[in-house]
Amino acid sequence: MERWRQEGAPTHYTRGVPERDTPSLRAEQVLQTKAALIAAGRRLFGSRGFAATSVEDLAKEARVTTGALYHHFRTKTALFETVFVEVHGELLAASASAAEGSSDLLEVLAAGFEAFLDAVMKPEVQRIVVTDAPAVLGLDRFTELDERDAFVEIAFVLQAANDAGQLDVKEPEILGRLLLGALTRGATLIASSAHPSRTRKAVGRTIRELLFGLQRK
Repeated sequence: MERWRQEGAPTHYTRGVPERDTPSLRAEQVLQTKAALIAAGRRLFGSRGFAATSVEDLAKEARVTTGALYHHFRTKTALFETVFVEVHGELLAASASAAEGSSDLLEVLAAGFEAFLDAVMKPEVQRIVVTDAPAVLGLDRFTELDERDAFVEIAFVLQAANDAGQLDVKEPEILGRLLLGALTRGATLIASSAHPSRTRKAVGRTIRELLFGLQRK
């Protein structure tokens, strides 16, 4: 009998019971509910905007109760922030992908900036990232999230270009933040323009002129 009682050995009573470290059905349901809420938030915030979307709308779209929503997100703003981070992360990934393969450091930045501006042409991205995020999250929190990952990459490339002699800039980190600010303002101009495609081209061209105008002569 003792050999069947060794730790981990299956018995008549334990055979077929999931291991302790196997995620339970409850845990999977919790993850699925949270994912459904984020997806619902993305659809409704992206199509209607934050102000026009109620907690009840979000719960109905996700097919959960409002209680389940509040279990995962303390407020509607908390859900919006999670959606913003997801969309913003996709923008960064698209920018990084667009920059791959270039051996010119300034072209790496330019390609990433172009990818960001292209993404801003999408109504969902405009509404979540450009129009609503600064007002919903507050300028300080919006800036913190906007710079959290993007700034590090931009500053790194600017410093590398400076070290390689491509740029003549005394404060690469300051320049990085200014370029991010220009991109954010450019995105706002595109979102509010009566001719977004034309404005998109003008913004991209101007930011490129600004960047390459700093090349070492």
